[in-house]
Amino acid sequence: MALCGEARAEELRDALSALGAVDAPEDLRPPETGLVMTRGRIGGDGQPFNLGEATVTRAAVRLGTGETGFAYHLGRDRAKARLAATLDALWQVRERRAAVEAALAPVATRRAEERSAEARRIAATRVNFFTMARGED
Repeated sequence: MALCGEARAEELRDALSALGAVDAPEDLRPPETGLVMTRGRIGGDGQPFNLGEATVTRAAVRLGTGETGFAYHLGRDRAKARLAATLDALWQVRERRAAVEAALAPVATRRAEERSAEARRIAATRVNFFTMARGED
């Protein structure tokens, strides 16, 4: 699901088309957009506080064979949420699991390259501070 959340809508469409013909899934919960409260902690372990609201779109579908899929993602793209829910439902079928993961492999590769590039950009601006020993006299 993390890959579906990080994928672009066209990448999800490509993954579904790579999987071949899929019957149109039934909407258990049509894609809908709403707000969720995001929470934070100072320093990662302090008292929690409300950071603000984020727009989230969710969808739930059922395949003709009975498998259900769910998706939540940041933003308002309803089509992307439905595509991700469909891929989640297909992943629930044991025989199709490897095919779904293979269809999403390009997304994993792209995200790994983006994380690597970001890490290189951050490393280039990193400043290492050190403390010199001071005498007390």
